Amino acid sequence: MTRITSGTTPGSASGFTPGSTSGSRPGVTVLTTSQTRESKARYRRILRFAGWNLAVTWWYELFLPRIGLTWIAERTRSKRMRRFAQRFHVLAVDLGGLMIKVGQFMSSRLDVLPPEITKELEGLQDEVPPVPFAAIRALAEAELGVSLARAFAMVDETPVAAASLGQAHRAMLGPLDAADTGLHGVVLKVQRPGIDTIIEVDLAALRRVGGWLSHVRLISDRVDMPALVEEFAQTSLEEIDYLHEATSSERFAADFEGDDRVSVPAVVWERTTRRVLTLEDVTAIKITDTEALIAAGIDPAEVAPVFAAVMFDQLFTNGFFHADPHPGNIFVTPVGTTMITPTDKTTDATSDASTGTSTGTSADAPADAPAGAPADASAASSRPWKLTFIDFGMMGEVPSNTRSGLRKMLIAAASRDGKGLVDAVRDVGVLLPSADTTELEKAMTQLFARFGGMGFAELREVDPREFRAFAEQFSDVVRTLPVQLPENFLLIIRAMSLVSGVCSALNPAFNLWDSVEPYAAKLLRDEGGNVVKDFAKQALETAGIAVRLPKRLDSLITRFEDGTVAVSSPALEKRVARLERTARRLVSALLFGALVIAGAVLHASDAVFGTILLVGSIIPLLHALLAGRRDR
Repeated sequence: MTRITSGTTPGSASGFTPGSTSGSRPGVTVLTTSQTRESKARYRRILRFAGWNLAVTWWYELFLPRIGLTWIAERTRSKRMRRFAQRFHVLAVDLGGLMIKVGQFMSSRLDVLPPEITKELEGLQDEVPPVPFAAIRALAEAELGVSLARAFAMVDETPVAAASLGQAHRAMLGPLDAADTGLHGVVLKVQRPGIDTIIEVDLAALRRVGGWLSHVRLISDRVDMPALVEEFAQTSLEEIDYLHEATSSERFAADFEGDDRVSVPAVVWERTTRRVLTLEDVTAIKITDTEALIAAGIDPAEVAPVFAAVMFDQLFTNGFFHADPHPGNIFVTPVGTTMITPTDKTTDATSDASTGTSTGTSADAPADAPAGAPADASAASSRPWKLTFIDFGMMGEVPSNTRSGLRKMLIAAASRDGKGLVDAVRDVGVLLPSADTTELEKAMTQLFARFGGMGFAELREVDPREFRAFAEQFSDVVRTLPVQLPENFLLIIRAMSLVSGVCSALNPAFNLWDSVEPYAAKLLRDEGGNVVKDFAKQALETAGIAVRLPKRLDSLITRFEDGTVAVSSPALEKRVARLERTARRLVSALLFGALVIAGAVLHASDAVFGTILLVGSIIPLLHALLAGRRDR
């Protein structure tokens, strides 16, 4: 792992002492004067960007509302958020490194950031020019301890993929390694030289910014920024640790061992270190390349439900899932045939130098298929292809308690049960136990009643204004709730969003509900014993409610008689707020009139005091006029 120098410790708001990790002596800081200047300039540029935008936010969101000019902040908020995201996009592409990852991370924090930012950054591409092969060769040879000519029979100097954290090259193993591993073609994935220093600089700057934000109550009340930065730091450091990625790859392969639907490239451990990863080079078809699939005799419409089922197994059964299943990381490998060249060698730029191809190997249908595999063994064996997953740098884990809540969510969604879905969300930990979810339950019930069961093709035919109206109502409800999505939950949302997009690309008429409903039914069958327990638990809860009901009704009647019943309505609250602003404007107008009259009367006897009153009357006048503009 990258070691933070003594000048910058996790969570510190102190200055930055740039450093990098040398290949021969891990953790030792060795930088030239030029590199030190570049690191400091990078650090200062990130802080200048953050400082300026924090100042702008403070002015509009904190200062102006205090002097009664809230309408200015509200009218300009959407434009300001979009401009911030656009400028950050430019900064990230220019600097590369973790700034690209920050943008991708921000685009997934739907619970923290406004949609203007997440929408702009969701398309942030991890595209950077490739590193000259001479630098890649030097780093790889230093890591492996031998020359590339001795380690491999051949290395292609043209990269398969280049990204901000690393790049990949095709290679051939030597005769001895090939005999030991049974592999010939491999992909050599190498970190970008100096990436440790860049990550150290970026994390130091992010920790400083996180410290600033922790003092802003508007943000600190909603999210623990220092903890969020450390969460991001851990994910980033794991992503550049290729030993961690190799281990995740083998764990993923073990989860699907014996499953004829899934294939994972083998790791060549003899040629793998923390900065160099050597994987089996496999030849396959990019999952969204429908023309190539049809040419290979594979129906894209048959691939979509299998892909969805495999992802459901990862999330709801295994608890260890691929968090970045974009089209560049999933391939369809024909079984029993070997394709001469990849149909599509392009790799999604958001994947850090992921391997772009996969070798197809035949596999018979397993005798004892896993829970997510097709029940009909003959159908499984007749499928002439399998899914090949690559790039395991971004993985997510679902704890058992969260997995149980997710299963309840899936079952509730399949049965269109709005209240059950909200209860499951509470079990997952997204909502605090004290949260009043009555309005949320109503919103979810309305959502299922109107859009439940619709496929993407059907949703595209719905009037966009209807979506906007529901989104406005739903956001008003959510804003009143104490919501803080945990990182793993956001990775789940990201993964499922990518799955939906891939399945729709394979089959425009694909309806995710068609996969959710049978999978939910299978979960109920697999958890027969748990269902009985849940039923017994619900019976006890119902009995408890029946026992407490008379007392609660008596308490409610008493509160009605006392006039202490509180009713929450977002629409009513908006109207009350508008009435309050109108009342304040009237008070300002009356105050203006009083000051003008008093100033005019006193000006004859006391010119100085009268003038002060006349000038002072401008303040309530401006407030009355500007507040009036806002109400219109």
